[in-house]
Amino acid sequence: MNEDIRLQLIKIGNDAKKASNSLSMASEDKKNQALMNMAELIESNQDEILKANNTDMRKAEEKGISDSFLDRLYLDKDRISSISNGLRSIIELNDPVGEEIGRWQRPNGLDISRVRTPLGVIGVIYESRPNVTADAGALCLKAGNAVILRGGSESFHSSNAIHKFLVQGLEASNLPKHSIQIIPTTDREAVGLLLGGLNGSIDVIVPRGGKSLVERVQNEAKIPVFGHLEGICHLYVDKSADLKKAKDIIINAKMRRPGICGAAETLLIDKNSDESFLPLLINSLKDSGCEVRGCEETLKLTDNIISANDEDWSTEYLEAIISVKIVDGVEEAISHIGEYSTNHTDSIITEDNDIAEKFMREVDSAIVMHNTSTQFADGGEFGMGAEIGIATGRFHARGPVGVEQLTSFKYIVRGSGQIRP
Repeated sequence: MNEDIRLQLIKIGNDAKKASNSLSMASEDKKNQALMNMAELIESNQDEILKANNTDMRKAEEKGISDSFLDRLYLDKDRISSISNGLRSIIELNDPVGEEIGRWQRPNGLDISRVRTPLGVIGVIYESRPNVTADAGALCLKAGNAVILRGGSESFHSSNAIHKFLVQGLEASNLPKHSIQIIPTTDREAVGLLLGGLNGSIDVIVPRGGKSLVERVQNEAKIPVFGHLEGICHLYVDKSADLKKAKDIIINAKMRRPGICGAAETLLIDKNSDESFLPLLINSLKDSGCEVRGCEETLKLTDNIISANDEDWSTEYLEAIISVKIVDGVEEAISHIGEYSTNHTDSIITEDNDIAEKFMREVDSAIVMHNTSTQFADGGEFGMGAEIGIATGRFHARGPVGVEQLTSFKYIVRGSGQIRP
C-alpha cells in the first residue's frame, strides 16, 4: 500500500465527515443556491470542460476503447447543457431532510414521528461518464450528504474539470468545499481504500459502471452498497399487443442508446402472436444496425439471423445486439425472466390489462413496465431529477437512486412525563 495515497485518502475521509456534519444542518435555500451557482459555472466554463474532455477522448481512442464506451465518455455543448439543466432540476425537488414520513400516537400519550435524515458520507465509484460527477455531487448535496467521488481513469480530466466548478459553487454559497471531493489519483489502490470505508468515514458506496467494477465493489466492500451488477432488461410481446406500438417500443428500447443499463437485451415473443410480425420486426432491427440472435423457433420464421445459445440469455450486450426467444404466453415469459433477470428493468407490451397486471405483480425487478421502453429506467425520466445510479438490491433504495433514497430516517418521540412500567 502506497503510504502517501493512504494518508491522502484518510484526510479526504475526515474532511468529508466534518463537511457532512455541517451539510446536515444546511438550509434548503443555501443548498439550492449552491446548485444554481454550479449550473451557471459549468455553462460559462464549458470550453474548459470540453478541452479536458478532448484530452480524455484522444487518450481513450488511442487505447482502442469500444464505441459504446466512447459514447459514454464524450461531451459536447448539448451534453454540458444537459448537465447544467440536471443541476437546475434538482433545485426544483423537495428537500428531503427533516421531512416527516410517518406520525402516530400511542395509547400512553407518546407522540412518535419518523423523519428523513442524511446518510452521512457517500462514496461514488464510476467509470467513463463524466456527467456522473455533477449528478452524484448535486444529489448528495441536496440530501445533506458529503460525497467522495472516484471517477475512472479514462474520464479523469473531464471529471476533474467539472468538479472544479462544483467546488466553486459550494464556496460561493458558504458551504464547506469538502462537501464534494474527488479522488485526485487514478491509482487503483484508492478504490480498495474507499471500499474499506476510510476508517469509518464513508457510510455507503454507490458503484456506477461495468460488470467488473460493480462485481469488485460488491465483493470487497466493508460497508453497504447501492448498485446493480448487470442490466439484462427484457421486453415481452404478448399476443394482444398493438404491433405497431410494439415495434416502436422495441426499436427504441434497444437502439436509442444500446450501451446504457436500461437498454433491452432480450426480446420474448408470445408464440400466438401474428406470425408476420416477427420477420418484419427483425428486418427493422437489422435496418437500424442491430444484430439479432434467435432461438430455434425464431429461426424457423426467418433465416437472416444468428442462432442464439444459452449464454445469450444471460448476456448484457451493451451494444447493438439483441436475443429473441419465442415463449408460450406470459407464464413462460415470467419464468424465463425469473431465471435470467438481473432484477433491473423488464417491460410487457400488451393491450390486455389483466395480463399486464399479472406480469407487473409477478416479475420481481426494481422496475417493471407496461407498454413503454425500458430506456425510461432513469431517475430523470421518473421526475426524480438526476440519479446517482440504479439499485437492484432490497435495501430501502431500489430502482433509480435519487434524493429520497440518499436519506435514512430517525424517530422523534415526544412525551409528557411517561415512564415505562
